[in-house]
Amino acid sequence: MQTVEIYTSPLCGFCHAAKRLLTQKGVSFVEFDISKQPDLRGQMMKRANGGRTVPQIFVGDVHVGGCDDLYALEKRGQLDPLLAA
Repeated sequence: MQTVEIYTSPLCGFCHAAKRLLTQKGVSFVEFDISKQPDLRGQMMKRANGGRTVPQIFVGDVHVGGCDDLYALEKRGQLDPLLAA
């Protein structure tokens, strides 16, 4: 299974929704809380091609995007194959 990384902040409802989906699927992930480590925002933006909002989700080397993008992958049946790649 691919490594999943997610940049979050604690007050973000979309972050909680994305983490909930991953948890429901039994996917472990590495969470980077940019409110506790503000220096990670620059790293996140660079990896996300300028994406400033949280969550920013990565599966392996693939930038999935945000919560809506994650749920769209799930709806199209493309999330599981991406995770398994």
